[in-house]
Amino acid sequence: MVIFVVFLVMYLTSLSGNATIAVVVHTNHSLHTPMYFFLANLAVLEIFYTSAIAPLALANLLSMGKTPVSITGCGTQMFFFVFLGGADCVLLAVMAYDRFVAICYPLRYTLIMSWSLCVEMVVGSLVLGFLLSLPLTILIFNLPFCHNNEIYHFYCDMPAVMRLACADTHVHRTALYIISFIVLSIPLSLISVSYVFIITTILQIRSSEGRHRAFSTCSSHIIVVLLQYGCTSFIYLSPSSSYSPEMGRMVSVVYTFITPILNPLIYSMRNKELKDALKKALRKF
Repeated sequence: MVIFVVFLVMYLTSLSGNATIAVVVHTNHSLHTPMYFFLANLAVLEIFYTSAIAPLALANLLSMGKTPVSITGCGTQMFFFVFLGGADCVLLAVMAYDRFVAICYPLRYTLIMSWSLCVEMVVGSLVLGFLLSLPLTILIFNLPFCHNNEIYHFYCDMPAVMRLACADTHVHRTALYIISFIVLSIPLSLISVSYVFIITTILQIRSSEGRHRAFSTCSSHIIVVLLQYGCTSFIYLSPSSSYSPEMGRMVSVVYTFITPILNPLIYSMRNKELKDALKKALRKF
């Protein structure tokens, strides 16, 4: 019960924190800029991402791991988890590109980052997440499952489900590794390249106040990227021979429960404009 209450509080905190950011950005006209548009979309993604996992995890905590899940339900949860997680990773790369344009090409920022382009990039991140998730989910659930049907996890994660298959999963593990590599390494490479140019440009700024302001707009994004990519890379890019169900569950707690809580905290604490908007919204209540 204690663990259930802790996880329930984390889930509700994540929902309320991300929903607050999304609502504040939507209602505050001063925050209607590409940076906050992407941040609001990230917050909404986090709400759905956590909600795809938390209810089943909480039910399992109450039933001591005995909550039954149908094959269809398990496949649906896996699809949405991969779809939203993949879109999340791509959106973080989009946010890095936004910061790159803002800092390296400030005079052309409004011209380059038009609203049509911003909407296209958000939709593109969702489409990429969908295109990566659907074939992988179908591939895994075409495996024959027999004998043991108990997942050693608190949700239908891909490595945990594949361990139940009574067939050779070499092709499936290879497909999971390739898709994970695409979802994680390509956006992370784009983020890294963006920040190389960003840091180079910031170091050329003469005033210390200008450098500090530029760094402050990027530092929160860097922290979120390190948390998200660090945990997911540990799970999905580690060799299958070294996969540990116990360690997998522990690390999964970080990026399914803790990271969605930290995202709104990190952004709200390290962003003056967002903090001011939050204070104004709280005063109205």
